[in-house]
Amino acid sequence: MPFKFDVQKRAAYREPAPIDRDTPFQSMMERFDVAAEILELTPGFYEYLCRPARMHVTSIPVEMDSGRIKVFEGYRVIHNNVLGPSKGGIRFAPDVTLNEVKALAAWMTWKCSLVDLPFGGAKGGVVCDPEELSPKELERLTRRYTADLFDVFGPDKDIPAPDMNTNEQIMAWVLDTYSMHARRTENAVVTGKPVALGGSKGRREATGRGVMTVALAAMEQLSLTPSDCTVAVQGFGNVGGTAARLLAEQGCTVVAVSDVTGGYYNKRGLDLEEMRAHVRQNGGTLAGYEKAQSITNEELLTLDVDVLVPAAKEDQIDREIAEDLGARIIAEGANGPTHPEADEVLAEKEVLVIPDILANAGGVTASYFEWVQNREGFFWTEDEVNQRLDRMMRRAFDKVYATADEHDVSLRIGAYVLGVRRVAEALRMRGIYA
Repeated sequence: MPFKFDVQKRAAYREPAPIDRDTPFQSMMERFDVAAEILELTPGFYEYLCRPARMHVTSIPVEMDSGRIKVFEGYRVIHNNVLGPSKGGIRFAPDVTLNEVKALAAWMTWKCSLVDLPFGGAKGGVVCDPEELSPKELERLTRRYTADLFDVFGPDKDIPAPDMNTNEQIMAWVLDTYSMHARRTENAVVTGKPVALGGSKGRREATGRGVMTVALAAMEQLSLTPSDCTVAVQGFGNVGGTAARLLAEQGCTVVAVSDVTGGYYNKRGLDLEEMRAHVRQNGGTLAGYEKAQSITNEELLTLDVDVLVPAAKEDQIDREIAEDLGARIIAEGANGPTHPEADEVLAEKEVLVIPDILANAGGVTASYFEWVQNREGFFWTEDEVNQRLDRMMRRAFDKVYATADEHDVSLRIGAYVLGVRRVAEALRMRGIYA
């Protein structure tokens, strides 16, 4: 049975005001609570570690191509910097909220900690629909957001990166804007940049590669052979598409993928290269792809496969989906794809869930490599990046597995215990400055 946090002890930890159970931040806190009890955190340490260190909200005026001024809202949350400068992506989306950014920043703290990176956690976001913005409007938005947060960002302070709906070009604008204000080029202020501007080889595929590495490690724990395993991937973007391709290269049969247009299924296996070509020729989606059966998102998540990779958005696997889920392994490529209420169901079904803060840590690990290369002024080959990434992800999986086994909990709680413990120990050694 999954470990449960004692509700009376929670009352001693939590603020009097309740937190909405259906928000991403509460999803994070549900798991943090369990780790807090296992680690026997004092109420003071609990409150320190669950609260964001700083939250920045900025109004971003942008002159649109029509000449009118439109004001967007932007966020940057620094959750924790006990282990080092904070690290986290920037997402552009119409449904971004401060609560979501708070949750993502906290997840980054535990993610960086459990893979032994010298970073704290942060996240940023702008409430906008990039598809409705011209390239020039998007550039003006990015540059003003960066200028507004100039005093927050810095290679030794807070280091942004790409996230949902942001990319190498947007990171290049962040780099240039920051460098113009600093009056010097600061390559290490942002990661996920184009290679020509100091980006790291292998960075673009790193998150998907990390998913592949930990999925293979999980198969090994269950005595499964990749060539005998079927895989379904929710999402066909950078993370999902890369994970699908790399798992197929390892011998797995990828039978289903999805994007915003729906799911595509072929029990004999999908031709992923052909599907990628279709996406390139079809405006970036799988719409109209005819060599697979169309299925719903719910049908994809509940397919009878060996490995499920949810690589889309938060809270995709709820209790109902979990009850119908047929996979033996879930490798969470997205942030927070499994609702806390589904965890107990999955544990009872003995589904091995590789949690997001471990499974998708390949991206921030490669970002760390990029930051190190920028500061050294010496760059690695793609093979060197991939080898280091595979080694660090496998080592993190083994540590999480051992921690979960030690405390007789799920891998998710094992990951939280491992991540929170390192931050708590660093805080204890540093002390509270007064």
